Amino acid sequence: MSSPLLDDAECCLLRELRGSPELFAELKVQGGSELQIQQRLRNGFKPELVRAALTLAGLREKATVKFTQAESMWFDVKGLEQASSETVARHKAHRFRGRVWDFCCGIGADAIALAEADCQVTGVDLVAANCLRATWNAEAYGVRDRLETVAADIATISDRSGLLHIDPDRRPMAGKRVVRLEDCLPDLAVMQRLAQEFRGGAIKLSPASNFGGKFDGAEIELVSLHGECKEATIWFGELAQSEPFRATVLPAGETLAADPLSAWTNVGELGAYLFDPDPAIVRAGLVDVLAERLNLRRLDDAEEYLTGDELVQSSFVQTFEVLESLPNNEREVRAAFRSRQFGQVEIKCRHIPVQVEALRRKLSLEGSDPGVLVFARQAGRSRAVICRRLTGRTGTPIN
Repeated sequence: MSSPLLDDAECCLLRELRGSPELFAELKVQGGSELQIQQRLRNGFKPELVRAALTLAGLREKATVKFTQAESMWFDVKGLEQASSETVARHKAHRFRGRVWDFCCGIGADAIALAEADCQVTGVDLVAANCLRATWNAEAYGVRDRLETVAADIATISDRSGLLHIDPDRRPMAGKRVVRLEDCLPDLAVMQRLAQEFRGGAIKLSPASNFGGKFDGAEIELVSLHGECKEATIWFGELAQSEPFRATVLPAGETLAADPLSAWTNVGELGAYLFDPDPAIVRAGLVDVLAERLNLRRLDDAEEYLTGDELVQSSFVQTFEVLESLPNNEREVRAAFRSRQFGQVEIKCRHIPVQVEALRRKLSLEGSDPGVLVFARQAGRSRAVICRRLTGRTGTPIN
């Protein structure tokens, strides 16, 4: 819980900071260490204002990987860490129409994307300073007229008209990250009740959370961005589509929806190519479905790696050309590397423990070619597969 008094103090500081553009102008031309910069700036500005400006400047720089308007946005550490990236938020927003409540709106990343999709958004957050940041961030994206904010506990909001987006706090205890829905704020019971009370909407969760079996009739979408699984979205009510699980890879936008039990893939011999499924596919339990669609086979019942004899193009997989398959024996692996012209090596392992850096130091890397070493089980046996990467993390072919 946040104290209203503390919120008032933080809001006052934020307003003063926003009203001091000359401080940011000075900050841009300063050089030296952070301590030296602070000392110089304190000659003309209050110490707490200087500290706040330096913190915000650092967060804006860090936020450029998430937001195109980062240099004009307002952040705090927790808000930036928990905010959906611009790309992911816009992907979700496409399903919404009309009036939308954004509970636990934070700095407003999802609310802004919803407003960009022509929704009329009301963002609600317990922390008044977050509402202020969300409002100013909406200005940075030119959608201030479609977003209003309310500083309140969501328990006090009785209106159930429109749709709902909610991003429960996954760091409710002194910043410690939690993955159990029962430990979020609001907790699982509240999320389940909201999913019954609103006619439709989305619950944003960590992909590592225990969401399985918690929401009847929902569609669970796992979303990855640049090869990293970013969030699980629980679509409920009228926004849920027919299949129980979906995996979506961004920025490609390719999506796969199915029941994980609708497909079963044979285990077979290692072929000419090795395919590493996107983590959204893996977390959604759709590896067999993908293998069936792409006419691939598993290496082993306990492995997510797929294999095939023909090259396939899909943003759902990273593709590797198989050069050699060896027993998981360090001496044989080192000998194989001495006969090749690798200058660097990417070492991949999912279920087989490998001391990656220790092994890398022992391999001969005196050439110029990039190589890949994959440790995986094949028919129950641990193998080391030497490969050449053909596509990047987004499925894009490597020239």
